[in-house]
Formats: sequence, C-alpha cells, structure tokens
Amino acid sequence: MLRSAPTTQSPVLLTAGDAEVTVLPADGCRVGSLRLGGVELLRTERDPSTPAGDVFGHGSFAMVPWAGRVDRGRWRNGQVSHELPIDMPPHAIHGTGVRAGWRPASTPTAASAAFYYDLADPWPYAGRVTQLFELTADSLRTTLSVETAADSFPAQVGWHPWFRKRLRPDGAEARLDFAPAWQEQRGPDHLPTGRRIAPLPGPRDDCFGLPDGVAATLVWPGELSLEITADLDWLVVYDEQRDAICVEPQSGPPNGLNTAPRLVTLVDPLEAGTTWSWSRP
Repeated sequence: MLRSAPTTQSPVLLTAGDAEVTVLPADGCRVGSLRLGGVELLRTERDPSTPAGDVFGHGSFAMVPWAGRVDRGRWRNGQVSHELPIDMPPHAIHGTGVRAGWRPASTPTAASAAFYYDLADPWPYAGRVTQLFELTADSLRTTLSVETAADSFPAQVGWHPWFRKRLRPDGAEARLDFAPAWQEQRGPDHLPTGRRIAPLPGPRDDCFGLPDGVAATLVWPGELSLEITADLDWLVVYDEQRDAICVEPQSGPPNGLNTAPRLVTLVDPLEAGTTWSWSRP
C-alpha cells in the first residue's frame, strides 16, 4: 500500500568523514552539492539564461519515469497511445521527478535519507518513485525504485549529474575514462537511429552501451578520481558545455519508452542503483 508522509521543503545535509552531500527535496530531490574536504564537485548554480537550464542544468537529479528524450513526446503502452508535454523542443525530456517536490520516506540519519513522490499528470499512470541516498566517507550510493499502484506501464530511471570540469580555477580539466562496447548512432533529431557504431571521440551528447554494467571514471589529474558504477547497461555522456561534464547512467537509451520498454508491474517494480566512489592522491 502506498502511504503518505509529511512534506518538507528544507535541504537535507548528509555527512561522513569530510564528505558532505546536500539533498534538495523541493527541487526535484536532486543532490544540490557534493563537497569533499570543502571542494565542490558539482555545478551548483542555476543557469538563468534559459528556462530549461534553470530546471536541468545544476546538481545531480533523477531522471524518472523516463530518461533523456521521448520522440515528440509520444509513446505507447501496448495499444494505448500517450503524449507528454514538449519541454525541450521537439521532444519531452528527463521525466517528471526533476520538477516534483519529494516527501521524506523515513527519518533521515546523519548519512542516509530516503524520499518519494507519487506519479501524477502529465504521467498517465498511478505509482510511486522512491530515492535512497547512502553516504560513506568515500562513496555515495543512490537507489531509485518505481512501483505501480495498479496498471502496468513502461518506465526508465537514470541520473543526470553536472560535474565541474575543473575543481579549482587553475586546476586541470577532468578526463573521462570508460570502455563502451558500442555507441548509439545519433540522428539529426538527437535520438538514436537504432544503429550501433564504434565509439567516437568527443565532444559528446551521445549514448553508449555497456552490457556488463556501467563503469566510468572521472579523473581530475593530481586532485581526485571519481569512479561511477551502476547496475545498468546504458550511459549518456554530455560534455559540450565549457564548465561541466554529465556522466549519466540509465536503464534504457534515449527514447527507450518506445524502443526498449521495461514494464513495471505490481509484482515487478523497476529498481536500479548507482555508486560514486572517490579517492585522492
């Protein structure tokens, strides 16, 4: 049974060792800040230059109940057609969780907290999304789950972090190390064409296949190494902006509601986790 809990608008601070994570339940339940020894790893400022950037361009947020773009906002659940609002023309993008206010699912501890929101319009199916954050001195584990209240529906989950390319103004730029099995060819509409190609050099706004699980490492030479792992097969990398790089584990490719649907049922919810693990020289 889905049960309600009181709302909260206050940021929640998690600490372990010299690691500090600030979760913003009222702002899409995103990680608004990740500081290690006082050094910020995420882009924390909203971008006022575009309405989309104001929602999507900072911290690290959950993409749910879909990840990335949905072709013209249109998708099907069996024989039933649906349309979503177009918020990155000509497509719908990144789910509804990023614009939702999330409620506490339990009482936070010093190093862990869980939140939820109930699926609602413009998503046409009733259900609940829960997100759990677990911090240690050298890692942050985040788990997402999607459950239905009644009818089955396809869904995706993923995370969209904005990591700073430089941790200090005079620091070295981050390097991304990963070994995908393939790259999804990107069409002129920014959606995968369905053709798999050999991975290409950047700059990137592309989806990659990692059938043995997501494993990628961001390295700020001489400062920090951050390993990103997930029990998922897809990774989107976006590094076209000057100051940030996005490394996004996903349970399906962009437009996956149409091309790779994963059905959520009463007996089979969708659950996935990602872990960021860090080390310093």
